[in-house]
Amino acid sequence: MPLNAMLERGLSELGSTAGCGQRERLLQFLELLRRWNRVYSLTAIEDPREGVRLHLLDSLSIASFLHGERVLDVGTGPGLPGIPLAIMQPDRRFVLLDCNAKKIRFVRQAVIELGLVNVVPVQARVESFTDPAGFDCVLARAYASLAEIWADASRLLKTGGSVLALKGRRPETELGDLPAGVAVGIHRLRVPGVDAERHLAELRPTGQDS
Repeated sequence: MPLNAMLERGLSELGSTAGCGQRERLLQFLELLRRWNRVYSLTAIEDPREGVRLHLLDSLSIASFLHGERVLDVGTGPGLPGIPLAIMQPDRRFVLLDCNAKKIRFVRQAVIELGLVNVVPVQARVESFTDPAGFDCVLARAYASLAEIWADASRLLKTGGSVLALKGRRPETELGDLPAGVAVGIHRLRVPGVDAERHLAELRPTGQDS
């Protein structure tokens, strides 16, 4: 199956509607990542078909959980899930954060080539990053335990904001390590063409509206 048809079917299974230009940008991002990966080793995934499933569709499986205007993607690596989400949700503003220079260099180039005016790449460690405006959502792709992610990211939330942590298996053993005052919602994700478990942990300060 051609990549475009594979992507279109996957988006349909996710209940997502994409214009022709958005699908083209998603595949352009995948091709750009493939080219840079030859030199910079940005990802272990080299097969474009696997890239559609494990980079694009996996990233977009959390699209319906985003809210508000400002989104921070912590540990974005080569722009995942931030760039696919920014392509599909142009009305939101994304800050893509990573401490790895070569990965942020790639993200900056991707932003230029894809014309993403709603994305700002930043090279910094999350522990030292500050933003006085705050964020409605902070995304984290399982770079640490839920307790560590909460400790790093919760200070960056606006009132009403949430931390969205992507995990594989349901993180039962990590839930008990979260501090008091954190409301948790665990959502099972279904990624088209991916059999492995995917879960999203939604973390909010207790007492905030969901």
